[in-house]
This record gives sequence, structure tokens and C-alpha cells, in this order.
Amino acid sequence: MTISRRTFLQSSAAIAPTLISASAIGHSNRASAGDRINVAIIGCGKMANAYHIPQLLAQPDVQIVAVCEVDQTRRDHAKDRVETHYSTGKTDYQGCATYVDFRDVIARCDIDAVCIASPDHWHAIPIIEACKSGKDVYCEKPLTLTIEEARRCVDAARTYERIVQTGSQQRSNVFGPFREAVEIIRSGRLGKIHRVTVGVGGPSVLCDLPEEEMEPNLDWDMWLGQAPMRPYNSILSPRGNHSHFPAWRNYREYSGGGHTDMGAHHYDIAQWALDMDESGPIEIIPPEDSQATTGVRYIYENGVELVHGGPSGCTFHGENGVLSIDRGKLESDPEEIVKTPLGKDDVHLFQSPGHHRNWIDCIKSREAPVAEVEKGARTVSIIHLGNLAYWHHKTLKWNPYEWEFEDPADNYLLDRERRDPWQLPAV
Repeated sequence: MTISRRTFLQSSAAIAPTLISASAIGHSNRASAGDRINVAIIGCGKMANAYHIPQLLAQPDVQIVAVCEVDQTRRDHAKDRVETHYSTGKTDYQGCATYVDFRDVIARCDIDAVCIASPDHWHAIPIIEACKSGKDVYCEKPLTLTIEEARRCVDAARTYERIVQTGSQQRSNVFGPFREAVEIIRSGRLGKIHRVTVGVGGPSVLCDLPEEEMEPNLDWDMWLGQAPMRPYNSILSPRGNHSHFPAWRNYREYSGGGHTDMGAHHYDIAQWALDMDESGPIEIIPPEDSQATTGVRYIYENGVELVHGGPSGCTFHGENGVLSIDRGKLESDPEEIVKTPLGKDDVHLFQSPGHHRNWIDCIKSREAPVAEVEKGARTVSIIHLGNLAYWHHKTLKWNPYEWEFEDPADNYLLDRERRDPWQLPAV
């Protein structure tokens, strides 16, 4: 069974609440109603509360009009936060709508864009369906749970001409001077790059958590989505409103582990610096030890070797020296590589005004954002390839241009089985 857009549009139209008119929202110092972008938040956990909601509330030409979350406590918390912000000094503010099912959000014709901050296994289907319904998307990294999901998200964004920003915030220089590091490398300061290491966590493991008493007012079946049915455990969906990053990231059914979590940031910088945003490695080699969780090697067509392991962040080894970039750190040996200012003839990349601001600007201009969908898809696919090499302890030959393995017998690894009705939508 697939989730057809017609089916969920028809079902949600029957239960949709009265829509909030654009003229009835916003502060007097904000953009006029006709110039504002109506955004819905899908997933109201730690990342939404700590980052996305504050960032979007601060944009004068954005209105958060709805929040969607399977846990009532988190849903109500997000609603209260949005309504407190917008109702201050207003008497005609009509409130923020709440939803459990993302399809009801996507069915609303007055919502322009969605910000997806749900667990990793709940990224691809909302991205694709949002694109099909004409909505622009900001989706947290890692973009998808499988390689097939990544390719299909790119296809959806291209087919329906949607702006899709991946939450790889380091491209907007959030957390450190990442753009400067990439400019230095692409300007040739290190000479020919022969090796890059990416120091992040390891791959995920199969979930073996015990059953706990069900959390009240949580739609557990919806939280699981495409993943296999299993008993509730608060490690996966914490009770109530929480301020930590839940450990569902550790389990293969929902995520690729620390490898995809921070790897989605740092492999992204490696790809950017190597100017490989539309490509990837051609060979993925697991470590000799079948139990190892670091050491997978990626070989690119030009001979560059990318290795999972080493110091935190990215370390680039070139013929002229070494450069290390991490959050709050940019160092090189010799020091002159990073200390000498770039000249006018060196590479100078786009300076993002902020990751959410860049997304909003691109919704208006229809230009590609700094971390547009293919960049996120390529990055997460590299990490998925590494995880597959770890899990199957097998060298994989990859065709990055066709998004498939050189050996057709390996193409079953592109995706995984899904629990009905959450099959991957056609584009």
C-alpha cells in the first residue's frame, strides 16, 4: 500500500480545522500579511525547541501557523511557545493549529513551507509529499534513512521545483569557520589533497530495548511509522517535553548512529571542500576487523581517500600541509595556510546570512539554498554506504552518477523493508 496524495488530501479535508487568515496574524513591526511565508513545524522535540522554532520566530517575514507532533506534551509545548510569541501585544491573533498526522499539515493550502525536525526515519516521506503538494521544505540532517530515499527526495524537489534546504548548518558557518576552510582548500593552499579523515561516531545497531509502560497521549504507532512494530521505550520517544537529544539515533531501525548524526555535518564539509557535491566515492572498503566501528575507507575517482576516523571534525592532508576544521577550530600545519588572508583571485564562496534566513530568501527568489537537497542527499548516501560496508563487511563498488552499485546484486542495499502503509511514495 502506498500513501497516495489523493487519499490523504481527501481524508484530511474532511477533518481540517478552520484556516487562520493571513491578515489576522503577526506583530505590527513584521512584514505585511501578504508578504509573509506561512510555515508549519513537523516534529517538536529537542531540535525544534532549541533551534528551529526560535530561529523562525525571529524572522519578520515568517509566520509559524501550525505544529505537528505525535506526543501531546511536546505538541502543546510548541503551540504555547508560538502563541505566546505572536500574541504579545495583539488582540486579534487567532492561534497556532496542532496536528498529529503530517498529512493534515500538507493538505492545508495556506501553508507555504514545512520545517521537518522529526526522527531520521520520518524524513523522506514528508519531504516527498510536501514537494508534491507544492510546499518548500527545510529538513534536518541526516536527510534520509536510506540511499533510495535520498535519490527520491532529489527527484521530488526537481520534479515539483521546490526549494529544499538540508539542515547542514555548517554550510552557513553555524558553529565555526567552515566556509573559510573550504575556500582555503579549494584555493589550492594545501596543494593536491590525497587524504581526508572524518572523526565522528560509529554506525547504529539493531534495537533491543525492553518494553516500558506506554507514555500517555503518545501516538506510538505513528512514531514508529515505517519501522517495525515494537513495544514502547522512553529511550526512543522520551516522556514529556525533554531537553536532550534522544538515543533513537543509536538504532538502525530509525537512524545510522553517530555516523549519520554528526557525520552528516562533517562529511558534508569534506564533500564541499573536495568539490564533490554532485558526485561521491566509487569504492567503499570496510576495515579488516569485522567488529570495528571506525576505519571504513572511501576512494574517489581522482584517487582521494576519505577515511572514517581520526580527530573530531575534518582533517585534510595535502601535498603542502595539513588543515583541520571542527566546531570552533580552524588550524593548519604550517600555520600560514590558514593565517594568510585569501586574495581577490582565490576562491570566495557564497556567504550565507544564516541557515533559516537563506532558506526563506531562496523561497522568495527560487534560487538554490546553500545546502540544497542534492548536497544533503549525496552526503548522507556516502555515510549510508559506509554503514552498509560495516554491517555486511563487504567492499562495495559504487556509481555515484547513476545512484547504484556496480554489481546489480548489491542494489537491494539501496533501501529497506517498510511497514504498511508507509511505503516510499512515487515521485
